[in-house]
Amino acid sequence: MTEIRREVLTLPGAPTGPANPLPPLRPLDETHELDERTRAGLPLDMARQVGYRPLRSVLPERIRDGYGRARAPLDLDAIVIENERLRVTVLPGLGGRVVSLFHKPSERELLYRNPVFQPANFALNGAWFSGGIEWNIGATGHTTLSCAPLHAARVTAPDGGEMLRMWEWERLRDLPFQVDLWLPADSDFLYVGVRVRNPHEKPAPVYWWSNIAVPEDRRVVVPADEAWHFGYERTLRTVPVPDHGGVDRTRPLNSTYPADYFYEVPDGRRRWIAALDDTGHGLVQTSTDLLRGRKLFVWGSGPGGRRWQEWLTEPGTGGYAEIQAGLARTQLEHVRLEAEGEFSWLEAYGPLSTSREAAGTAWGAVTDEVERRLAQALPRADVDAAHEAWRTGCADAEPGERLAVGSGWGALELRRTGWKLPGTPFDESTLGEAQAPWRELLDSGDFPEQRRVGPPGPTLVAPAWRDMLETAPARPLTEYHLGVAQWHAGDRAQAERSWERALELAPSAWPLLRCMAVADEAGGHPERAADRYAAAFDDLCAERRHDGEMWVAATAALGREAVAALLAVGRAQTARSVWDRLHASTRAQGRFRLIEAQLLAAEGDMAGARAAFDAGFEVADLREGAESIGELWETVAPGEPLPARHDFRMRPEA
Repeated sequence: MTEIRREVLTLPGAPTGPANPLPPLRPLDETHELDERTRAGLPLDMARQVGYRPLRSVLPERIRDGYGRARAPLDLDAIVIENERLRVTVLPGLGGRVVSLFHKPSERELLYRNPVFQPANFALNGAWFSGGIEWNIGATGHTTLSCAPLHAARVTAPDGGEMLRMWEWERLRDLPFQVDLWLPADSDFLYVGVRVRNPHEKPAPVYWWSNIAVPEDRRVVVPADEAWHFGYERTLRTVPVPDHGGVDRTRPLNSTYPADYFYEVPDGRRRWIAALDDTGHGLVQTSTDLLRGRKLFVWGSGPGGRRWQEWLTEPGTGGYAEIQAGLARTQLEHVRLEAEGEFSWLEAYGPLSTSREAAGTAWGAVTDEVERRLAQALPRADVDAAHEAWRTGCADAEPGERLAVGSGWGALELRRTGWKLPGTPFDESTLGEAQAPWRELLDSGDFPEQRRVGPPGPTLVAPAWRDMLETAPARPLTEYHLGVAQWHAGDRAQAERSWERALELAPSAWPLLRCMAVADEAGGHPERAADRYAAAFDDLCAERRHDGEMWVAATAALGREAVAALLAVGRAQTARSVWDRLHASTRAQGRFRLIEAQLLAAEGDMAGARAAFDAGFEVADLREGAESIGELWETVAPGEPLPARHDFRMRPEA
């Protein structure tokens, strides 16, 4: 019998820390963009989906950048699903990540299991961690739910046993989704039923990729002879599989630089991807046909890729690659989901073994053998039948015992709309402090002013909420939130007017001045932006009441932006005055040690800046593809090679 139980997983880890209290008004930092020339050469359906409502902002989410690099034993709530063959460990509080898939008969871990929990800046909104199987929904990139809790409960599975259901409200696209995991009796495969629903009256763009981390000393096998390659040059082009440029690219360590390979699985061919070691053993993932895309991501063998691997785990523990499955051919695309429609599919994960000889044979022979072995272990018809049984008999089933609690945002949306979503109840009991003022706006038409001094809470930006803000009494906090919502909608002039009106009566000026400073930067007025940042930081320092977490986070976030804006216009002295008023604990962080080195260089103290490098620092939230450390090094130590500990470069030197 399948058993579902709670456990605690203890790992060396760094807490995710508080969210950034400043609304993310700047455009999304997106590396997966194509120029018009590249898009013109794509197949028509791909080009259409690449251009279909790409995400420009992570609002209404907040940036999660409050983590560091200091690790200590960390207790994580886990749910274990186990039968006679498999033991599956899930973290509902961290996006529902499957961190372990252990095959008991062979005593093999089928996934790359990270021995630490180390957040890094890879999710759309910041904090993310590597390893296991993650469920990416929303838009191109790692989901904003990477380090967020999901609702979880027991549900009856199609075979009458127990199933784990996880669900949440994805806020970038305002769509509810569910992930159901179960182990049929005596099965070697984990079954995963996924459903994404669009309860709105208009079509919605949908993005889904299931990302599976596997040890990188594997060969990735997939039924395809060509792939779309996306690398550091940010172009999408077809390449042959497995050999490209005289190298077998299905072996992750054969590539030097990070790269994506989106495989062209022919129509009608069974959808699967496997990662096998040199003995022919490993993991296979397969699905019903709706989940059409398959992908390999490699870090590569170059110094930047190796440094990232160390950064995300522990040196000496082995690296990983990702095999992935998605709704579209590439991750640059978003798929149209019609109004009041849904997407659903079934995935299966389990062990697969081929003959040792197959690992060295021709590509066609390898794919044929893997497909034959997969058909023996789990026939395609069985996957289709399991999906139908789950979709018609279980997907709408009312959850039983609650095992974990997610956010209250889904409950707020259901309160606003009255929608009925069988199978995924968003109970009003989950409404919390973050939702309280929005619930009052919904019920009374009036957005309440804050009861105590502090950073404003998160802003809802969907059209229905923006309309309510526009008709609410025009008090300062209402105007602040209205401006954020207008900015998100692209109405920047109106946003600035809303913030200006609020500033006339607001007891707290710094949140508004900061918003206006961002608007000045976007409008090409850096000097005015610097003035407003300086004034905002002065106001915040005069207002902060204590050195609690909330105020330290606000001071760090605003100070970081203010220093950058001031240095951009050559005002190092004013930037220094901001730096001096940061909390000592903030100045000691690696990300702020880099800022100090930039400040010293701007002041002409190259020896001091070099000393900061020599003393060593780690920028915990360094963004994938960021080159700021290398650029500063060129200024501080021209001609000297970049120290290996700072080499995160993902492309060849120019």
